[in-house]
Amino acid sequence: MPSDIEIAQSARLVRIAELARKRLGIADEHLVPYGHYKAKIALPYIDTLATRPDGRLILVTAINPTPPGEGKTTTTVGLGDALAALGERTVIALREPSLGPVFGLKGGAAGGGHAQVVPMEDINLHFTGDFSAIALAHNLLSATIDNHVHHGNALDIDVRRISWPRVVDMNDRALRQITVGLGGAANGFPRQDRFDIVVASEVMAILCLAGSLAELKQRLGEIVIGQTRDRRPVRARDLKVHGAMAALLKDALAPNLVQTLEGTPALVHGGPFANIAHGCNSVIATRTALKLADWVVTEAGFGADLGAEKFIDIKCRLSGLAPAAAVLVATVRALAHHGEGELARGLPNLERHLHNLREVFGLPVVVALNHFAGDSEADIALLADWGARAGVPVVPARHWAEGGRGALDLARAVMQAAGDSSGPPRKLQCAYDDELPLWDKLRAVAERVYGASGVTAPADVKARVDELQAAGYGRLPVCIAKTQYSLSADARRLGAPSGHIVPLREVRLAAGAGFVVMVCGDIMTMPGLPKVPAAERIDLDAEGRITGLS
Repeated sequence: MPSDIEIAQSARLVRIAELARKRLGIADEHLVPYGHYKAKIALPYIDTLATRPDGRLILVTAINPTPPGEGKTTTTVGLGDALAALGERTVIALREPSLGPVFGLKGGAAGGGHAQVVPMEDINLHFTGDFSAIALAHNLLSATIDNHVHHGNALDIDVRRISWPRVVDMNDRALRQITVGLGGAANGFPRQDRFDIVVASEVMAILCLAGSLAELKQRLGEIVIGQTRDRRPVRARDLKVHGAMAALLKDALAPNLVQTLEGTPALVHGGPFANIAHGCNSVIATRTALKLADWVVTEAGFGADLGAEKFIDIKCRLSGLAPAAAVLVATVRALAHHGEGELARGLPNLERHLHNLREVFGLPVVVALNHFAGDSEADIALLADWGARAGVPVVPARHWAEGGRGALDLARAVMQAAGDSSGPPRKLQCAYDDELPLWDKLRAVAERVYGASGVTAPADVKARVDELQAAGYGRLPVCIAKTQYSLSADARRLGAPSGHIVPLREVRLAAGAGFVVMVCGDIMTMPGLPKVPAAERIDLDAEGRITGLS
């Protein structure tokens, strides 16, 4: 079979203006085209959609990731294409890929096989420049902080308590801890600093949670960059730079419109990681999709313990969105990995995620068995029997090889699970209440979602949690950064560990985004490249075609 990029490059795409007009009813004047096959939907047009009814939202999530892979994005695209093939008005809502994993270990994030969003090369590389705008806005604030201190420090910023880092959209472990301001008085004051990857930036989270330009600017002004010497918070608005940051992000806030290989419209916008950020595409893209379609298929990053939890507890809580059903993606190979080579022994991981989605978050669930050529009939039968006992449909889906027609059974099962659209909207069910203190919110997720028996933290970290609680941030949700590979904070613990302790290492306030980041275990907000990075496979041929991108 051809490679992902070969399939994508051989596709016959519909010009984006024609797609928007025929599939979504959007006139040309409401698009900002970026070439022939991608465009932004103008924000003033999005405002006119407010009175339209919402379609139904389907959340695609997965078991904990494994080296064999699960295919969450591929399943999202395949399901969207299948719903469209059944005659349903459908829009797919995805995140934009980060260049870190594209050139690192994971590769691209535009789907795979015959279930992809295209133009694949553009989406996986620079796309419409959103990530560059986010990095520029973030680093403008970083530069302004040091410039303010250099020119007299009128705000009395304590340089030891500056918490705002710099960012770059690339995996680079050498930038995790750095020193800036070296070289004498002309270069400012030396201090310790760090780089995060762009997808961990609070600016990224703000862009993905803001519902308008006015809200974007307001949230940017609320960013807390550090403290004064008498321990008062210093915000971006105190440095009078949030307006300029918003100006850099004006175009980036508009969602990006592309298409699948089968011509299903897709809004690809925003890209926070789920293991170090909140892991969902933008609220504005999801809301727009719901106004344009009867069905919106979206995904949340990594396993359901990270992406789905944050989708519900952060994105839905802050936006009022609520999914009608969830799709839990698994593969025979991934489950066998969790079972150390035995499929049956890997089922507890699937069972834990199913329990969380149904019991903790109250969602109807369909298990999508992403089919691989080597899957045996015995393995498929074993999973079907398990599903019958668990009371959940397990639907083999062959979208990678067959496109939308390979996921028709999955689409029918999802529509049945979502129920009748004429009934009242589903009530959102979160893992914890707003009123719980921050420490108890962290413990609730650890115990209810991860299966842990508790949370621990060094005295200074616990004191920082208490300080934020006392400062009035206790009502904010928590955004837990931990390994994606395990339900615990230890990547080596596969399956469904229980009774473990979640070690809290660091606490970061994201006041503009509206949550508190809890960094657990050894997770890094600046990843490193693997020994053999994906960048070694990517090339440009003599005709200017990109090769090796997956």
